[in-house]
Amino acid sequence: MATHWTLGCDAADPQRLAAFWADALGYVAEAGYDEPDGASIVDPEGRGPAIGFLRVPEGKTAKNRMHIDIRVAGEPPWDPAERGRLIRAKAADLAGRGATVVREQRYGDELDHITMLDPEGNEFCVA
Repeated sequence: MATHWTLGCDAADPQRLAAFWADALGYVAEAGYDEPDGASIVDPEGRGPAIGFLRVPEGKTAKNRMHIDIRVAGEPPWDPAERGRLIRAKAADLAGRGATVVREQRYGDELDHITMLDPEGNEFCVA
């Protein structure tokens, strides 16, 4: 049996970052968790881990050692053109919500993923 776990994240503005990630992942605010220095989001279907955001005084100073990959294209086998369209559409949506596109990563002629930064500069990928 798998262990239930929560991904803990440092943040300058926990509510803003939680709202961004809730939109990005289709999560919702965790019921009963409304703290001025913290926020938590959960998978409304109860399958994915909770993600908590805690206000910390120091800012981000280096590359993430771990990051989230948003997998919009599902599981292989993929139609390369449709997969590229889905990745670019999600990246554009997230950019409109405060994320920043860093670069597209291609393998051969196919788009593999887009590296982005969330509103506080944390790296993540859309694949």
